[in-house]
Amino acid sequence: MDPSHDFATGPIVWRPTAEHIANSNLKRFMDRHGIGSYDELMRRSTEDFAWFWDDVLKNELKIGFDKPYEKIVDLSRGIALPQWCVGGEMNIVANLLDRYAGTPTDAKLAIKYESEDGSARTMTYAELRREVNRMAGALRSLGLGKGDAVGVFMPLAPECVIAMLAVIKIGGIFLPLFSGFGAGAIASRLNDAEAKALFTCDCFTRRGNTVNMKATANEAAAQVPTLRQMIVHRRDSDNNSGVGVPPARDRASETSLDHAASRQGARAGRPRHWKEHAWYKLIDARPADSPTQRTNAEDPMMIIYTSGTTGKPKGALHTHCGFPIKAAQDILHGLDLHDDETLWWVTDIGWMMGPWLVFGTLLLGATMMLYDGALDYPGPDRLWSLCAKHRVTSLGISPTLVRALLKHGEEPVRKHDLSSLRKFASTGEPWNPDPWMWLFQTVGQGKLPIINYSGGTEISGGIVMGNVIMPLKPCAFSAPLPGMAADVVDEHGNSVRGKVGELVIRKPWIGMTRGFWRDEKRYLETYWSRFKDVWVHGDFAAVDDDGLWYIVGRSDDTIKVAGKRLGPAEVESILVGDPAVQEAAAIGVPDELKGQALVCFVVLKSSEDLKREDLKQRLVNRVVNELGKPLAPKAIVFVNELPKTRNAKVLRRVIKAAYLGNDPGDVSSLENPGAVEALKRAASVR
Repeated sequence: MDPSHDFATGPIVWRPTAEHIANSNLKRFMDRHGIGSYDELMRRSTEDFAWFWDDVLKNELKIGFDKPYEKIVDLSRGIALPQWCVGGEMNIVANLLDRYAGTPTDAKLAIKYESEDGSARTMTYAELRREVNRMAGALRSLGLGKGDAVGVFMPLAPECVIAMLAVIKIGGIFLPLFSGFGAGAIASRLNDAEAKALFTCDCFTRRGNTVNMKATANEAAAQVPTLRQMIVHRRDSDNNSGVGVPPARDRASETSLDHAASRQGARAGRPRHWKEHAWYKLIDARPADSPTQRTNAEDPMMIIYTSGTTGKPKGALHTHCGFPIKAAQDILHGLDLHDDETLWWVTDIGWMMGPWLVFGTLLLGATMMLYDGALDYPGPDRLWSLCAKHRVTSLGISPTLVRALLKHGEEPVRKHDLSSLRKFASTGEPWNPDPWMWLFQTVGQGKLPIINYSGGTEISGGIVMGNVIMPLKPCAFSAPLPGMAADVVDEHGNSVRGKVGELVIRKPWIGMTRGFWRDEKRYLETYWSRFKDVWVHGDFAAVDDDGLWYIVGRSDDTIKVAGKRLGPAEVESILVGDPAVQEAAAIGVPDELKGQALVCFVVLKSSEDLKREDLKQRLVNRVVNELGKPLAPKAIVFVNELPKTRNAKVLRRVIKAAYLGNDPGDVSSLENPGAVEALKRAASVR
């Protein structure tokens, strides 16, 4: 984006009511400390971050410790390598589940779940604790314990949550794995962490088709020498009463799947060196009580891998007093979740929003909604029907998903009673104004705030976020989150306002990754090497004259044409404003004269539009009219789909690599890998 360009997307469209403010978690926190404004809250929470995070732990989240910490933070190794909750002992599962035993929360719903075929079930806090205890006892019987890494390769169903919490309960290290990964991506992560066990399931369904997950797990496991145990949940055993013993026909199916996978492994010359256990047999007759392993607050709890543009995925290391605390604080202060609410974030366990959802809702005593299936199946109203049926109050949704839904118009929305919704939230990518306003006006009827949220896996949540006590503009963020010393800087590291710069963080926060797994050097080079003692996040951002924040896009996605910086989201907003365009992605490619030239990839609403000879020129003219002739696209390329992750994030680096014929790097997170080859073919005939 040209720094002189007006990045603000319009006027304020939502203002909090007096009731919003009075009932908010933020106002309660501010009143408790005599803080009169959000600006004052930001100053206090960042200048005295030790006070802030100590208060979050003790008073906002009421985290219990087996041994109290001596000091909230130790910076003796520098700002990039802090130690939190020094000397404290605490296993986060004790705070997620154990502390509710015998309290009214025990009888509340922890989970609402529905599968694609429409079968639904629920679990109370007491039921979830019982199943986690039974699985923890089973894992111990297999010789697993403190410090052992265990992968979870499952759809986001109740058993996925049970597996995750059981691993953490025994002091193990939880490895979330995207349910759409191929075998190579799974194996590389399990090998990096030297995993000893893997949870998986036999299959899942997408748009009515069965996907054999177990075969993928077996192929991956055969490449992991450290793996000793595999626990397999049979989806055919799902029923409304919870985890049960499958009928005889399901056992036959189980045997068939295992034999097929064994033959596949044998053909590849890979001996099977792990022992498999059927979930229901493993936990059968296990006691409903099991001790929670005592751990240091800074013991490794989770390694969650993020994809880079090159090289192997980065394993962000998180601890018991890190990721869960930051996740819950964001949900409490930013999303304003209360304990009577149901939060549904459209995600997967392999993305940070999956663990974030689990940790945050359970620490706050609220309810999580889980759905395992396509959101437009069997019809385009599936998302809204789920919200209505399960009385969802807070819905987390991506801009890409909204763009896909709005083409169906208002009718799918109007079919359902959405009166339970109190707010929307979104993350993953920048918005375009039109879909933002469609969600706000058509679905929210102009009354519900859209809480934009941006941060990352290494952050444990957000840097900037909306909230319910400040006004909102389309596509904007209200401010940085409390405790996050965010800033926007120029190429010299100086603060800037009113123009685009790098998003940075100037002070430590409790959720920051404790580094990359066994690769401290890479961690320091990635985030701390550009400016001294400043975290550079890799996003371009801006702050407007009213103090609202904007994320323009990844700084490595940014296009620079003849000296002018251009954010891809700006170009994409212009293109999707054309009635023929469903979605778009913009990249910069090398150009001998201008340094970079703009190339745009466009998905059309109708294949009939492809026959229109003037359409490409019309789209070029739209960009020229908005941005000027020097920024005219070099090419418009029509494609059937854009490469996306499961949470609908468009991977522009993959698009760029495909267009230029380069290695796209790690593409294991793609939901639709076939889109890459289609891009290459489209580019070859440009």
